[in-house]
Amino acid sequence: MDIFQAVIIGIIEGFTEFLPISSTGHMIVASAMMGLEQDSVQKSFEVIIQFAAILAVVLLYKDKVFKEFDLWKKLILAFIPIGAMGFLFSKQVKALFSIEVVAWMFIIGGIVFLIVEYFYKEKDHFVQEVEEVSYKQALIIGIAQCFSLIPGTSRAGSTIIGGMLSHLSRKASAEFSFLLAIPVMAAVTGYDILKHYHEFNFDNGVVLAVGFVTAFIVAYITIKLFIEFLSRFTFVPFGIYRILFGIFLLLYI
Repeated sequence: MDIFQAVIIGIIEGFTEFLPISSTGHMIVASAMMGLEQDSVQKSFEVIIQFAAILAVVLLYKDKVFKEFDLWKKLILAFIPIGAMGFLFSKQVKALFSIEVVAWMFIIGGIVFLIVEYFYKEKDHFVQEVEEVSYKQALIIGIAQCFSLIPGTSRAGSTIIGGMLSHLSRKASAEFSFLLAIPVMAAVTGYDILKHYHEFNFDNGVVLAVGFVTAFIVAYITIKLFIEFLSRFTFVPFGIYRILFGIFLLLYI
């Protein structure tokens, strides 16, 4: 991987990680198009840029991250289902990784978003602030997050849908999804660091640093713009995009 490729992948990770359009799916496709092998070096790079995305959330929501202990209990509760599923079925999940699976899940996820948005009517009694999420709602969102184990489904997409179906506002659904990414991605990143620690060396240090900085900056900006977007619009554009991108992938295959 060269610096140009590191910038491209860093931008994709930072932009797509917290949007309901599957960062993993986009990185698989981008890597394939640039001829990057999914080897241990590539994996270590993805670990680094995912960690950068986590830091962007921590910085933006530092007051909630470091002061809201009750919120953290709900986030941990929401993390348990995917933690258990990932541990028990890791081999089966890895076997699903292919562009064809990603393509179909993009399309299915897009249709789900359009259906949910069609029936979704945000009301005054809906949860408007992420601190107000109940333990029951947190568990529902955590169960919904398990669908993201299927490549192309999108962790952000599944948790946002779970939030909307359990009577959270669009903004609260998105923010809970951002914060839930911290324990989920921390667990995944920590495991991958232990598994691929020998790949972190000075030979690819510049590429790793470029990817890290790029992903952090893009993720930080994307989160802020996304929340602003949700104050004016719905998730319909993301549903349409997912369907079109999925069709493109099927034609690409």
